[in-house]
Amino acid sequence: MLPAHAKVGPEQAERLGRDLTPLGAERAGNAAGSIPAWEGGLDRPIPGYRPGMHHPDPYASDPVLYTVDRDNLERYRELLAPGLQRLLERHPDYRLRVLPTRRSAAAPQRIYAATRYNAEHAELIAGGNGVQGAAAGIPFPLPQDGQEAIWNHVMRYRGEQIHMLTNQAAVLANGSYNLLKLDRHIYFVYGREGMTPQGLDNTLFYYKYRVVAPARVAGSALVVQETLDQVLAIRKAWRFNRGERRVRRLPMLAYDSPQPDTNGMAFADQVDTYNGAPDRYQWQLLGKREMLVPYNSYAVHRQGLPYAEILQPRHVNPELLRYELHRVWVVEAQLRTGFSHPYAKRRFYLDEDSWQILLVDLYDRRGELVGLQESHPISYYEVPMFGSTLETIYDFVGGRYFVDGLDNNEPMYDFQVALSPRDFTPQALRREGN
Repeated sequence: MLPAHAKVGPEQAERLGRDLTPLGAERAGNAAGSIPAWEGGLDRPIPGYRPGMHHPDPYASDPVLYTVDRDNLERYRELLAPGLQRLLERHPDYRLRVLPTRRSAAAPQRIYAATRYNAEHAELIAGGNGVQGAAAGIPFPLPQDGQEAIWNHVMRYRGEQIHMLTNQAAVLANGSYNLLKLDRHIYFVYGREGMTPQGLDNTLFYYKYRVVAPARVAGSALVVQETLDQVLAIRKAWRFNRGERRVRRLPMLAYDSPQPDTNGMAFADQVDTYNGAPDRYQWQLLGKREMLVPYNSYAVHRQGLPYAEILQPRHVNPELLRYELHRVWVVEAQLRTGFSHPYAKRRFYLDEDSWQILLVDLYDRRGELVGLQESHPISYYEVPMFGSTLETIYDFVGGRYFVDGLDNNEPMYDFQVALSPRDFTPQALRREGN
């Protein structure tokens, strides 16, 4: 039997809220002054915001400090993930707009309090495939290995429930694409107010979506009951196929199973940049680095922005993206012997302030860099919660890319929607599909 990973002692946990932020980041800025100190982030709506709005950019007046492109790449290579380097090398019209670093990530005070508790009580179990002794907050704010760090992303706070209408698109090498509109609901269990470690029943969250458009596939739907320890109990998933008019249990929706409705361009464990059981990989914490990463992506979040302006041939419109210098945790995952996955190695870059994965380098079985994932985050400051507004997967081999989260011409996320676990059953799925 594999031993549980050790918890940190009180003297280490007491650093949270002192020299560390409540979620475990370095509170101080860097010596050069290019990364400022964390001063609480955006923990309340900014002036001019009204509920239901797409979030106004609190940093709209920030100047572009410099740009990085193929011509000056060597000057900035040390600050860039290999996947971003490859994107710049392949596309002379792509560039990174680098703006001042704004440490905007914030969470509710109860999440900070829960994280402080978790620091002394949370531990990995079942060989790292499960977590016990934690609820609501970040489980391992002072991570000791790569598995703990990746669990921090999987279990980070994202609100208590969300209703959202978003579009996704598989952009082919010739620039053509079709939008797929999804009506989505999520009910989070782990992060709910009042949740305790004793109250958890191995359920992390419930998720469902219904395809709204185009008309030829509208009505198809999916529901997922996400478990915390997916080796102990795999996630349950059911799909309603409009053509068959029946609900079918999916035998497997995990690891390298193709994500439904993505044109084969995304695997199940790439939703939210990474999700699910970590057992197919060996995880190594490589430390922390200062890097240029997507951050405060309010420009691509702007209401009314035509999707055709975002989705350009070969890549997302770089004029709508914002990159900043931040400290990130670097975690490398190597595929274990005897397991299969198209990505034999992945390197994750996790924001120290929120534990959101911002970038992922994707390598095949030969060790070749074949793809890049990005999460373009904003602060949903009315919650408050820091998370992606747009996610991309670049396929360097096929010259394609996949985008999820396009919501510029849809109602903004509703974090107050009334939901319960009863809304995420096979019976509810049938109702969604009709």
